[in-house]
Amino acid sequence: MAVFRALNLGDLLCSIPAFRALRRALPDTMITLIGLESAIPIVERFQSYIDELVLFPGDPSFPEQPARMERMPKFLDRLRDRKFDLILQMHGSGARSNQIVQCMNPRRWAGFVPDDGQQEPGRLMTWPDDLPEIHRYLALLSYLGLPASEDALEFPLNDDDRSEADAAAIQAGVDLDRTIFIHPGARMASRRWPLESFAGVMQGLAKQGWQLAVTGGPDEDELTADLIQRACVPAANFSGKTSLGGLVALLQRGRMIICNDTGVSHLAAAVRLPSIVIASGSDVARWAPLDTRLHRVLHVPMPCRPCSYFECPIGHPCALGVSADQVMEQAQAQLGTTYE
Repeated sequence: MAVFRALNLGDLLCSIPAFRALRRALPDTMITLIGLESAIPIVERFQSYIDELVLFPGDPSFPEQPARMERMPKFLDRLRDRKFDLILQMHGSGARSNQIVQCMNPRRWAGFVPDDGQQEPGRLMTWPDDLPEIHRYLALLSYLGLPASEDALEFPLNDDDRSEADAAAIQAGVDLDRTIFIHPGARMASRRWPLESFAGVMQGLAKQGWQLAVTGGPDEDELTADLIQRACVPAANFSGKTSLGGLVALLQRGRMIICNDTGVSHLAAAVRLPSIVIASGSDVARWAPLDTRLHRVLHVPMPCRPCSYFECPIGHPCALGVSADQVMEQAQAQLGTTYE
């Protein structure tokens, strides 16, 4: 069987509980993920749930990567030759993705449909717009008759990850037990809290004696360097300096992370690192971490949520509506005690 879910890191992590449930229900079935190149490090981590990855060339309707339509005929021919017994459509409501799955010509397919009139018991489920992302895919499996209730995220680490994290922490001179991570990046600019606000929080935390470490992806070096310069306080910069596993091993041993509503918030949830998430433009009910005790989400209700613009055309009121003082207040509540 195959699962079509051509989405990026955070989105894919939110479907891991569903993949776990699939593997437990179908222990001897080969499970193929049809997804993006960004899924490679996730598939490598979760080989007990996912047997292989087939790369999807993209579609103009999907924003996750540029569509490589010249590769689509060969891609579809390859999947048709596989004659999958079943393909699950787990890429959104199905408005476009159902057509793509049907072009793969599986013997059977199942998944979400956008309208109630398209629902078929035990096969096609109306898109549950009111559920958190993790619960949507568990609900689909339950609808298909499979046991699926365990919703915890996970991210397996190995000795190499921990050794890499140890070396990075030693080189940066940070004590991870006293370190608060700051992650200013997000794929879309409309989902980023202003650097000035992050800098204000870093200054407040530094005055209280906390050590700080800024994280980011390989293409966010300029962003993280800019933040550290604005904050004018000591801060380690781990941006682009570790593998994904090394980064998660660092997070696992940290005290807290303050970040935008992006993939790293799900990594934090997977290793139970307390977090303060500033949700600018995103659908909070859909993407907020499930454990509200461990993770605090700050956002301003706006009629334009969720935002589909790369950059906000109206002055970014959802981001500006969350102040550094509000974040500090929530951080204090999470930290409980401070270093003087």
